[in-house]
Amino acid sequence: QVPLVESGGGLVQPGGSLRLSCTASGFNLEDYNIGWFRQNPGKEREGVSCMSGPYMPPLYEDSVAGRFTISRGDDKSTVYLEMKNLHPEDTGVYYCAAGSYRTYCSIRERLYDYWGQGAQVTVSS
Repeated sequence: QVPLVESGGGLVQPGGSLRLSCTASGFNLEDYNIGWFRQNPGKEREGVSCMSGPYMPPLYEDSVAGRFTISRGDDKSTVYLEMKNLHPEDTGVYYCAAGSYRTYCSIRERLYDYWGQGAQVTVSS
């Protein structure tokens, strides 16, 4: 079991920025593929971004490409999702997830075994 904890959510105005953190104390997240997902009000959960090894390019869902950046922390137990130029439709609960390492990551939920509790992001004026 990998205990993932998200933090950094909150209320931000359209065009603003937030950085979400996903931490698993005592675990090396470099051993796992990491995904970020979100669930908007009234919609199904969707994949936002994912990453595998340090030399493989991350993957982004089309609506966030160019605005969101996924990265790993130097401590090896933290992953970040930097979100810029936020839109109201980015509002939702954001989850990080960890799954078995694969060369290429995917934002399909079934490939992830461990999930955090979620962090609320609200984009509103």
